[in-house]
Amino acid sequence: MAVLAPERTDRDPYDAAPRAAGRRRPPRPRRDTTPPLPGDRRLAWVLTGLLGLGALGLRLWGIGYPSDLLFDEAYYPPEAAELLRWGYEYNRGYTFIVHPPLGKWLIAAGIEVFGYDSVGWRVPSAVAGSAAVVVLTRLARRFTGSTLLGLVAGLLMAVDGMSFTLSRIGLLDVFLQLFVVAAVACLVVDRDRVRARVRAAAEVGAGGFRLGPRGWRIAAGVLFGCACAVKWSGVWFLAGFAVLSLFWDRAAWREAGVPRPTAVAARRGLPGALWALAVVPVLAYLAGFTGWFLGETSQGRHWAQRNPETAFPWIPDALRSLWHQHAEWLRFHSGLSSPHPWESGPWTWLVNGRPILLWNPQGLTDSAGDQVVRYILMVGTPTLWFAFAPALVWVVWRLVARRDPAALLVAVAVAAGWGTWFLNPERTMFAFYTAPVVPFLVLAVVLVLQDVLGPAGAPPWRRQLGLGVVGLYVGVVVATFAFFHPVLTGSPLSHAEWLDRMWFPSWF
Repeated sequence: MAVLAPERTDRDPYDAAPRAAGRRRPPRPRRDTTPPLPGDRRLAWVLTGLLGLGALGLRLWGIGYPSDLLFDEAYYPPEAAELLRWGYEYNRGYTFIVHPPLGKWLIAAGIEVFGYDSVGWRVPSAVAGSAAVVVLTRLARRFTGSTLLGLVAGLLMAVDGMSFTLSRIGLLDVFLQLFVVAAVACLVVDRDRVRARVRAAAEVGAGGFRLGPRGWRIAAGVLFGCACAVKWSGVWFLAGFAVLSLFWDRAAWREAGVPRPTAVAARRGLPGALWALAVVPVLAYLAGFTGWFLGETSQGRHWAQRNPETAFPWIPDALRSLWHQHAEWLRFHSGLSSPHPWESGPWTWLVNGRPILLWNPQGLTDSAGDQVVRYILMVGTPTLWFAFAPALVWVVWRLVARRDPAALLVAVAVAAGWGTWFLNPERTMFAFYTAPVVPFLVLAVVLVLQDVLGPAGAPPWRRQLGLGVVGLYVGVVVATFAFFHPVLTGSPLSHAEWLDRMWFPSWF
């Protein structure tokens, strides 16, 4: 009698094997280490709102001082006032407009409400900077699964000297910062919604299923378009996170056990992604030029009519004129190499190598005749910024060793917001170009603090020790910000007190 060999029971459930058509594979082990959201949703919103209001109050206090135009306020508030008057920047013969209008429209909103003065053109920046604190708090909470760490991220952002000064001056970069971090947050919510829907499906099938409209992804597209309509550097974030979003889709289908997750992600996600993250951003970007299209004397508006023999004559004149103006802008930005006393290269940015002096009136004295120094230096809080480089090393380790999605998000953001500036090292650059990547550098520090705090299942003594270290570090950062506050706001200092805050020769 033949003896049958026992059936093998050690087969890998993911080995290729015949399966009934449409039968769902056994789920793969989860590779996503994102912890679940805590259950304190209402309390988290209350605390986040209070933090946002605190950040706003901190930024609004004395925001009108000094009343002088600081740094590039010489350009943007006057152009914002022109937008209010004509709907476009006036085409003066002695100047050249080189940035899209949306950021200037936001400055114009403050001028409309508060008047054409330093309060009017700076309040929108304070609102945008405080909103960025709120968004980062929610983003960090989602990725760490901890309301505490989310609030830590928001607090660190609120007391960052670079972000603080940007929120108190009428420049464009704080709006770029807000739109970028908000767009990324929307994409993260979209990722979680898609993943939850795929997990909850009773039957996925080999080809997946239709996900339908994805409102959070469309919102991200609008916000990315707005970021680009403030400054072109937003396009790097759009490109990087559009690709990352597709990889998130693939990971969701792969976890569900579909046999060809890449093909399914392309079929189910790519058409919608092209609409939400390609077409919608372009439409949002062009909407910012409505006043330019309607204007009769806006810069370059009638270039195509004066040059009818150009290529693609079937394209409307207005669009060809706008395209030509953008080509001129690109030529300007690519070749900008005028020396400036406060310029700096991207290799110095993460260590506060060359911050920017915004204001330093000379010859001030007090009632006793002693010298008084009023100094506004756009410098990051040192105890926070000096942690950025080590935190990025830790992020790389988390990415390689754990395949941590939060680390991947930080890596993409840093590559888009910092690494791309190395592509043209001869260009004149300034430290505040890091504005849109600062929230993600803060998130990198928070990921380190998450590991210092320890996992939820750690022994109580381990968590208490970690909490003490985290609290100590946050306290040191807050105290450092308080110490530097006078040179962030132009408060009067004696010469000795001012020297105590000038830690490096490059800060003079």
